Amino acid sequence: MPRDNAVTAPGCMAGAIGASARLAHVPTPNRHPLDGTMLERRPGLHLMSSNTLVLVACLAVAVILVLGLANMMRGGSASVSQRLMRLRVLLQFVAIVIIMGVVWWRSA
Repeated sequence: MPRDNAVTAPGCMAGAIGASARLAHVPTPNRHPLDGTMLERRPGLHLMSSNTLVLVACLAVAVILVLGLANMMRGGSASVSQRLMRLRVLLQFVAIVIIMGVVWWRSA
């Protein structure tokens, strides 16, 4: 009795193709689900995904921007508005660093 991956007749590859097609769809750990290439495990962010980090950084910038604009629109203190805008610039820098870090981490 021929094995599953053995060629059954000269010139006939049906047995080998059938076996390799069956084995190609077996999910294995550390392999990409579509092309089967090996995925490397990298230490990194286990508690929070990179998408969440980017979202939190962008939301922090947006909140400080809205607070600064609200302070300016209601005629609040100029020093408070100035502090909020400086904080916004700092948070924008942090957000850009996080975004660039995520892009680098995903491309490696």
